[in-house]
Amino acid sequence: MKGSPTIRFNFNSFITICLFLNVCLSEGVKAQSQNTTGDATIPVKVGVVLDMDSVVGKIGMSCMNMALLDFYATHPHYKTRLVFNTKDSMDDVVAAASAAVELIRNVEVQAIIGPRSSMQANFVISLGNKSQVPIISFSATSPSLTSLKSPYFFRAAQSGSFQVNAISDIVKEFGWREVVPIYVDNLFGETLIPYLTAALQEINIRVPYLSVIPESADDDLIAKELYKLMSNQTRVFIVHATMTLGSRILVKAEEIGMVSEGYVWIMTDSMTTLWRSIDSSAINALQGILGVKSYVPKSKERENFTVRWKRNFQRDNPNVTNAEMNIFGLWAYDATFALAMAVEKASTAELRFNRTNISGSGATDLETLGVSQNGPRLIKELSEINFTGLSGDFHFVNGQLESSVFQIVNVNGNGERRVGLWTPQSGLVNDWKSTNTSAKSSSKPKLGPIIWPGDTNSVPKGWKIPVEGKKLKIGVPVKDGFTEFVKVTWDSNSKKAKSIGGYCIDVFDAVMRKMPYPVPYEYVPFATPEGNAAGSYNDLVDQVFYRIYDGVVGDITIVANRSLYVDFTLPYTESGVSMLVPVRDNKKKNAWVFLQPLTSDLWVTSGCFFVFIGFVVWVLEHRINEDFRGPPAHQVGTSFWFSFSTMVFAHREKVVSNLGRFVVIIWCFVVLVLTQSYTASLTSLLTVEQLQPTVTDINQLLKRRESVGFLSASFVKDMLLGMKFDESHIKKYGTLEELHDLFTKGSANGGISAALDEIPYIRLFLSKYCGKYATVKPTFKTDGFGFVFPKGSPLAADVSRAILNVTQGDEMQKIHNKWFNNATCPDFDPTVSSNSLGLESFWGLFLIAGVASISALIIFAAMFLYEQKHVLFQFYPENSVWRKVRTMSRIFDQKDLSSHTFKKTEPRDASCHCSVHSIGAYGSSTNSNCPPSPSVGSNQIDPSDFVFLVEQGSVTDSPDIPPSAERSSIEFADYSHGQ
Repeated sequence: MKGSPTIRFNFNSFITICLFLNVCLSEGVKAQSQNTTGDATIPVKVGVVLDMDSVVGKIGMSCMNMALLDFYATHPHYKTRLVFNTKDSMDDVVAAASAAVELIRNVEVQAIIGPRSSMQANFVISLGNKSQVPIISFSATSPSLTSLKSPYFFRAAQSGSFQVNAISDIVKEFGWREVVPIYVDNLFGETLIPYLTAALQEINIRVPYLSVIPESADDDLIAKELYKLMSNQTRVFIVHATMTLGSRILVKAEEIGMVSEGYVWIMTDSMTTLWRSIDSSAINALQGILGVKSYVPKSKERENFTVRWKRNFQRDNPNVTNAEMNIFGLWAYDATFALAMAVEKASTAELRFNRTNISGSGATDLETLGVSQNGPRLIKELSEINFTGLSGDFHFVNGQLESSVFQIVNVNGNGERRVGLWTPQSGLVNDWKSTNTSAKSSSKPKLGPIIWPGDTNSVPKGWKIPVEGKKLKIGVPVKDGFTEFVKVTWDSNSKKAKSIGGYCIDVFDAVMRKMPYPVPYEYVPFATPEGNAAGSYNDLVDQVFYRIYDGVVGDITIVANRSLYVDFTLPYTESGVSMLVPVRDNKKKNAWVFLQPLTSDLWVTSGCFFVFIGFVVWVLEHRINEDFRGPPAHQVGTSFWFSFSTMVFAHREKVVSNLGRFVVIIWCFVVLVLTQSYTASLTSLLTVEQLQPTVTDINQLLKRRESVGFLSASFVKDMLLGMKFDESHIKKYGTLEELHDLFTKGSANGGISAALDEIPYIRLFLSKYCGKYATVKPTFKTDGFGFVFPKGSPLAADVSRAILNVTQGDEMQKIHNKWFNNATCPDFDPTVSSNSLGLESFWGLFLIAGVASISALIIFAAMFLYEQKHVLFQFYPENSVWRKVRTMSRIFDQKDLSSHTFKKTEPRDASCHCSVHSIGAYGSSTNSNCPPSPSVGSNQIDPSDFVFLVEQGSVTDSPDIPPSAERSSIEFADYSHGQ
């Protein structure tokens, strides 16, 4: 005990001697620098405003002092020397502002490093802008400071908004659907939240609640807020607060059981950077927590600096035992380097202030602030600074450091383990090597193994049923009709629901059994105390939006306007809204029933082809077939008769040309198909019951102003109003019987002519009234029935997956058979279709017949012109084209006497050898044995139109023609009119 004072005295003496030696060493360095350069250095006053009792302030001040020593040791030839004038802001906004005013007005500093917090910096930046004194902060990270747009503010740190994409990518990586931010109620906390919520909403992550806690909150207030969070289902929390408040929140969360299995806690960079500085008793509350903080690559310079800094810091702050070098200290070191460089490059001739001449007792300190003459030059040099410091690449872009890499750490024990990185280019990556590859498209895990709260490796699902034993309140509709879907049975005495069943209820129960975790729930009828429906289906869905019900089960259709306020699961029934109308036997008994088997376009097309085929056959047969010759009226009648008689295969005229036979064969096949199809369709019309709808188009109802029905409380009413139906023409029904009664009355007697309803209801109705009603187009698209949950509920996704498991198995069919076993109409197809045959079924046949006929005409024309080429070539040049056409037409009208048909039927004199390759002699011939032309007497040739052509060898047997004439190519003879 007696030796204690001696030991204390010796230790204090040792500290004093060390400090004295350090001062002497510093003065010696300065003297050596002056002697080396030969010139005296110029001191430049720099203000420092920091919270000297905070960890950030102490670490920052220590790093800044070391930066001055290191900088001027490596730059001894520099003429300027920074001289710090330090002021303690005492963690107070007013004190920080007062310190800045004193430094600018009284000390006339050329720059200020600090202050520490964003709230303090907000006012100090305005002072710097007014006095043209640069403000350099290495720890004020609030995004709102950027919005001040002061050219005299330099943030030697990254903005807090840079980290929100890293946090949102973590949430997205694990598939969490809801996140609750917990933040401090001040400028530092609230300015980050808009950036964070925007990043989360961009990836469809819902933020159902914002938890705001004052910095001065006591433990009771913190516990009250945490219990409120615990009562909700979200289990993913992002903490953005000062380290002092953040550690208190986590300690209280651990006490009430919120840092346990199933919970997720994520810290922002400010807390992740400083968590090791908290008291060791609070570290247990951080176990399993994820954190985001700036990443600094390893380097030998940083390791050596850290060793030197730790030795100096422990010497200067012996009472601080848990301080470690962090990014704020590195930024403070590099900011000091940058300022020293800029001051050296800026002019030192104007290190003075211009004073404002304001006298009188009413002048304030702000009004008497001077204006630095070196400020504009200094901010220009600061903006151009670019070097590699201890924190990495250091240069200002728009007055702040650029966004760089963040590391994701997992707190375990007394330390932290890096589980991944985040880069602006690659997003989340497992290690640094992955940043050079396309990490976003890789199947490799983006984060390493994580030990979550509760010492588990299982990834929390991010939500939980709020309180153990509490059941979800599931609302169900109450209705009188269509109880096969939902049926509520009431106790007549207590007026309470005795049982709730139905197809939708059984499906939901089956889905809940497929869930990967138990979900306690209970059904609550949406009814009045009297047991009646409490509102429409839209009203029931609104109860989920207002958090009165945790979900809704029933025949609730998924429609767009409802999905704006709630979330639906996948549909579990078929979808669509159709129009239901009565049907009647439409068997025709009138005299025109024979026209119905074919549509009008098919009738017209068939008639045109009959005429066309008759014309083609006449062209092909006219010159060689006596049946197709004679007076014009006879030829037209024969052609039509021949063509239309093929319809019953009763044509008697012979077809002698091969081309004609080819065309007739194709046409007979077409006629065979047409007649057989017509016969079958007519037979069906006359013998089979023809059920036709009374209405085929919804527009008919609008034009006739007829009434339409809809299911009570259904969204279909809004559809009808949207189609411009008058509300007086819209009738509601609640049961199958009511709908049938409305149809029976008809629109004229207070009933309806049609009803719009969903397909599941229509099928149920048709099964009871089979063969009396039918659905007609159009069918309006809907997404079927789905279960309803609150907007953003993670339960909706899990239930949707469970629905797939149920619908893909045989359990859904069993449920369907249980409730709709008799809901079938096997002998009736409710979909109405036309019984008439259309052109679309036969256009291929007509195409074949048309191509064959046109091809035959082209071949015949080519052969005819080739045979008569000598006629075309021997015309006088002055003859017109029209005269040539008339000549060829008259040649076509003559018999082709060279045809085998005329050789067999018309015997000739052996001495007559008239040419059949040219036009016959009209009138008398030099050879009386040649028969006159068949057209003599009926077709006289104008001598002005023709010349008579006699081919060589055409009368070789005539004794009156000399041999020389036989050798002549062509002789010309003029003919007079008549015989």
